Amino acid sequence: MADGQAKSNRPPGEAAVSAPRAAGMALPEGAAQAAPPLSIVCLDDDADFRQYMVSVLEGHGHEVRAAATPEECYAFCEESLPDILLLDMKMGRHNGETVLQEVRRRWPRLCVIVVTGYPTLDSMRQTFKQDVFDYLAKPFSVAELSAAIGQAAAAFGLGQRPQDKLRHELGRQIRMARTEREWTLKELSERCGMSVSQLSSIERGSHLPSLESLLAIAGSLERSPSQWMSAAGF
Repeated sequence: MADGQAKSNRPPGEAAVSAPRAAGMALPEGAAQAAPPLSIVCLDDDADFRQYMVSVLEGHGHEVRAAATPEECYAFCEESLPDILLLDMKMGRHNGETVLQEVRRRWPRLCVIVVTGYPTLDSMRQTFKQDVFDYLAKPFSVAELSAAIGQAAAAFGLGQRPQDKLRHELGRQIRMARTEREWTLKELSERCGMSVSQLSSIERGSHLPSLESLLAIAGSLERSPSQWMSAAGF
């Protein structure tokens, strides 16, 4: 594990697969900045890799708990839910996809970043169906890991002031509700009476909508604004 790269279990000659962020997870302004201190759980069956991740992430100011088994991971999450779960998909007798399904059942909004030494397009598609934020193929650099965590922090409003978290979460919920209906911003604009630029700014998390605007958007999408507020922790 040299030169700042996480090692790979991928067979020699097998090409790495890169992936975009989860569909519909547009990044708000400032996403490229370094992440604030976060709570991170890393699940991987490789002891050397766990030690490496703890060293790297703690060096960037994060609180890190490394789990060797799914049961240990669940126990960590039950004790104190992390901001981000780093999940290995190939762990000997343990199946990462099964773990991901259980995580989504228990903690549907937990930010998950998949790390794997065996990347395939099929596994990528399956994980993104489970609302995974990002997919890192080993070996990845410290810079790539830091970028993924920083982008996740910006997209989910992690480690932010309450008002910042509310702004980003409302934008995310509105964007998800709109994309589920397969509406463009223009179509939502025509239904709620707000301009496309206003809606775009709200969805990016750049601006907090007024109560009147929030009710208009929620009504157009047939959603409850109280559920959106609850999802943001309010």
